[in-house]
Amino acid sequence: MRTVLMVAEKPSLAQSIAKILSKGNCTSRKGLNGACSVHDYTGSFQGQTVRFKMTSVCGHVMSLDFIGKYNNWDKVDPAELFSKAPTEKKEANSKLNMVKFLQVEARGCDYVVLWLDCDKEGENICFEVLDAVQPVMNKGNPREQTVYRAKFSSITDTDIWNAMNSLGEPNHNEALSVDARQELDLRIGCAFTRFQTKYFQGKYETYWIIQAKVFKGKDITLTLDWNRVRVFDKEVGQMFVNLAKTSREAQVESVSKKEKVKQRPQALNTVEMLRVASSALGMGPQHTMQIAERLYTQGYISYPRTETTHYPENFDLKGTLKQQTNNPYWSEEVRTLLSTGINRPRKGNDAGDHPPITPMRAASEGELGSDGWRLYEYITRHFIATVSQDCKYLQTTIDFNIGTEAFSCSGKTLISPGYTTVMNWQGIPLEEAMPNCDRGDSFIVEEIKLIEKQTNPPDYLTEAELITLMEKHGIGTDASIPVHINNICQRNYVTIESGRKLKPTNLGIVLVHGYYKIDAELVLPTIRSALEKQLNLIAQGKANFQQVLQHTLEIFKRKFHYFVDSITGMDELMEVSFSPIAATGKPLSRCGKCHRYMKYIQAKPSRLHCSHCDETYSLPQNGAIKLYKELRCPLDEFELVLWTSGARGKSYPLCPYCYSNPPFRDMKKGMGCNECTHPSCQHSLNSLGIGQCVECDSGVLVLDPTSGPKWRMACNKCNVLVHFFEHAHRVQVAPDSCEICDASLVAVDFNKSRTPLPAGETQHTGCVFCDSIFQDLVELKHATMRHRGGGARRGGGRGRGRGRRGNPKKPKDKMAALAAYFV
Repeated sequence: MRTVLMVAEKPSLAQSIAKILSKGNCTSRKGLNGACSVHDYTGSFQGQTVRFKMTSVCGHVMSLDFIGKYNNWDKVDPAELFSKAPTEKKEANSKLNMVKFLQVEARGCDYVVLWLDCDKEGENICFEVLDAVQPVMNKGNPREQTVYRAKFSSITDTDIWNAMNSLGEPNHNEALSVDARQELDLRIGCAFTRFQTKYFQGKYETYWIIQAKVFKGKDITLTLDWNRVRVFDKEVGQMFVNLAKTSREAQVESVSKKEKVKQRPQALNTVEMLRVASSALGMGPQHTMQIAERLYTQGYISYPRTETTHYPENFDLKGTLKQQTNNPYWSEEVRTLLSTGINRPRKGNDAGDHPPITPMRAASEGELGSDGWRLYEYITRHFIATVSQDCKYLQTTIDFNIGTEAFSCSGKTLISPGYTTVMNWQGIPLEEAMPNCDRGDSFIVEEIKLIEKQTNPPDYLTEAELITLMEKHGIGTDASIPVHINNICQRNYVTIESGRKLKPTNLGIVLVHGYYKIDAELVLPTIRSALEKQLNLIAQGKANFQQVLQHTLEIFKRKFHYFVDSITGMDELMEVSFSPIAATGKPLSRCGKCHRYMKYIQAKPSRLHCSHCDETYSLPQNGAIKLYKELRCPLDEFELVLWTSGARGKSYPLCPYCYSNPPFRDMKKGMGCNECTHPSCQHSLNSLGIGQCVECDSGVLVLDPTSGPKWRMACNKCNVLVHFFEHAHRVQVAPDSCEICDASLVAVDFNKSRTPLPAGETQHTGCVFCDSIFQDLVELKHATMRHRGGGARRGGGRGRGRGRRGNPKKPKDKMAALAAYFV
């Protein structure tokens, strides 16, 4: 019997596809790398009975990098990176042993079917997989096709079976365009980044407007706009006020009414989804894509990476709409549409990639969790709106004369809400309605006054506005736009402010001004847009990979040399530090004193250094450090960082300042937030502590709020690690305590499809130690301990060590019972 190897892009996707194609009759096992599973079943392929092996990768198998010696920043001239420095493909994540895993599973296989995501990155991963598996597969008839590509847009039975029954071949040109982008980004980005230094360091005009308020009757008051708009001389403004005040009445000069239409939206593509998620849902682009991909792999929405805004002619609009008839939030609108007839969606752009983003099956908030539901709700409402009627309204403009001065006001009166009944945030506000009046009517002047204002600079761009501009100028793709925005945040060129506005940092401003001064093309969108067009030509087979690569590198090589020769022109914009510490490391978190970024020095002993304050802060050793959600310590305004010893170890947040300077008497140096006794901080022991450790005398088990969906709590002293409530949406420490053991109660919000609670309930609050419902959901383990903190020791804690109730209950027989219970 022949064997077919099938490879998907993610483990969850492989499991879903295998379940559909095997009709649930497959066996599953873990692969040798521990991250990917293999699903085996027997079926039909190309007219013969075969054994199927469905598995996956975890994104890209390989990544591009310079060979060893060219990764030394100090010994290599950055100019060499454009052409002289050789590159090589390396495993993207060496710990996954992905190449070895694929080869073990491919050995003895006769065919390979590639189920990678259907975009350019997916095509590139296809060939990474083929490079790994083809050398070990059976050598069959050279004329026989052995490599197949599945194309699909959603995880539904119909779409997956259609893909299986219409297999094609991977697109080598699209894969080459990704190779070109990777090499260009590596060579150009590294050269400029290595050379440039990372440490750099209005006048408003006053004007006046006239505001007039008029009324007619008791309930009609209008605020009028001055037709002259504004003046920059106060005395001139006062003169116009005096002229207007000669009349106590405002005469209606004209009334114009025009019926207008607010069009229903086009079908949803990725860029619009990212734009709305940022502006309306408060979710960043990268976070949005992560949620969208999860909804897609679980079968709730279609493929979330698409540039298309036009439904195919054979798209089942009515069938998709019928799936939403029972949702209480929009069932009334859906039933009305189905009974009166749906409206044909607006004609959009067919980019030739995937259909628009569409809900594929009904869902509830209990199934998806908070952010998942909010994104799904928007996608569904958007789809319903595309087949609804347009919104119609009457726009009324009234022109007034008050004395010799002209004023006007305008407003809208709703005629038919159309699609805004389901997308209610786009509806016409009631307060915009205008009064009925005719030319010659009089309104009483309530007040006329001169108001002083100032011209303001334009506000900071929001993420949504940046996404719009990137799309307009052809910078990035639906897949790479979130990555670009995430990069400028991580590299500290901008910070995310309230309303998801992107506020440039001093570093970002100085870099842009400096580049403008030397070579404006390096920061204008035109050069990147032109590059994207060349990469698309490679993908379409209309341009040669090597020619585009060499031509582009030659352009940037010349720009780089000019940049180096002209760097003295940036001197007045830069603040250069030559201290040995400041010259190393990467910007990580903000200092609470100067609010500038501190550098993470990874060389042992690892530490954070603020070059502006010339202060160094200790960190836990033998683990990884990363920024903790951009949150700040309430005591000193330092940004928190997260220390972790790995997937099988412990992790906890800490304040760099408090770690070296304990804020409370019962704390010592080297304590993280999991040992901090701050009474109200959401990251402290007092907020996240659950109960005394079951093995050591002084430790407290503390919830790790970053561990979901594989939730856990860990002792803040020893290596005890407790796993619990896997796949729960949310786990929180409740304010109440257990009456039996005094531990803090835990509130858990379970996944509706996996809830262990009776009668399908999803929420339960109880004691981790004593609650019978929680008994089978808790497992004690021992963490891999590579780190010993700064010697902090403290008695008491929260719950079974809460402190405020005195000594916790801890009889020896109780602890023995608990230990046995966990094991």
